[in-house]
Amino acid sequence: MSDNSHTNAHDEAHTGPIKTPKQLLLASLFSFIVPIFVIIGLVYYVVSDNKPAAGSVNPERAIAERIQKVGMVEIRDANREMRSGEQAFKAQCSACHTTGAAGSPKFGDASAWGPRIKTGFESLLNSALKGKGAMGAQGGGDLDDFEVARAVVYMANAGGAKFDEPKKAAEAAK
Repeated sequence: MSDNSHTNAHDEAHTGPIKTPKQLLLASLFSFIVPIFVIIGLVYYVVSDNKPAAGSVNPERAIAERIQKVGMVEIRDANREMRSGEQAFKAQCSACHTTGAAGSPKFGDASAWGPRIKTGFESLLNSALKGKGAMGAQGGGDLDDFEVARAVVYMANAGGAKFDEPKKAAEAAK
């Protein structure tokens, strides 16, 4: 009798979860065949032509955006008449400095311009050309650096400074 119980214990220890041929067939189906159909479905989705072009519904526009030029060359008239400080201020600076937008000192406000004027003309010009705080860089924009300098003098003098009008490099050499 003890011999018989030892055989049953040995058979139970070496049997797996699959006990019938039907279970073996189902395990094979779920282990190999289903993943193959999932992979085929994913490949079909990736190569289907029903998706819009990347970034746009219009494929021609999407292509044009991807192959646009990196930079541009702008040719300006070097002999054009330079704008005065007032003209440069009205063209570029008045949008913010008239209203005090984004913390900019208002035009003619001596209390706001006083601490800035104490830093000197070169510091103010550097801030205007390279940008400071919310103000973007003006250098390389629509105005020549000389015109920006004139606008800085115009605004600072309206705030109480006594800066001299800047001279163009060619004029200063004469």
